[in-house]
Amino acid sequence: MNGLDLWFTNEILIHEAALTRFLKRNWNDVAEVADLRQETYARAYDAARKALPLYPKSYLFGIARNLMIDQLRQKKVVAIDAVADLEALHIASDDPGPERHYQGRQDLRRLHAALDQLPPRCREVVVLRKVEQLSQREIAARMGISENTVEHQVVKGMRLLADTMFGHRMPAAEPDAEAAIEGEGAL
Repeated sequence: MNGLDLWFTNEILIHEAALTRFLKRNWNDVAEVADLRQETYARAYDAARKALPLYPKSYLFGIARNLMIDQLRQKKVVAIDAVADLEALHIASDDPGPERHYQGRQDLRRLHAALDQLPPRCREVVVLRKVEQLSQREIAARMGISENTVEHQVVKGMRLLADTMFGHRMPAAEPDAEAAIEGEGAL
């Protein structure tokens, strides 16, 4: 028995009962569980030829989870209960829903209104640093101020923005700014 076979026996095969339970719990067709388990072992062994995983058990169960996802994707018709099983596997969707879009637009309006409330030099420094991502040195040279002043203005601006955005205090002119933004279709 070579080193890889020994590793596979000691680190992977010892989890056979737990892996089988996991597959039975998460796969609808019990008749396919043995095939899924075998394919999981094959993928784990092949991948271990390149590098041994640091956490073999987690690695094994991750392969099994990904294999089930691959199998579901390959089927032409996915049953409703299979979709429910995917949710149990904690597969997050990357697509934001309409509520998230709406909330993002609201947050952007609030940020725009909060930026408008900053003192002019502070606003310019914050925009250059956080939006345009210029360095403190570049901002200081562009505006003819010291780097220390840039740093203080960024801290002051971020503190005021945080108070407005995350505190319960709203800038005085926010309703007007929001109306102007909505009217212009900006953001």
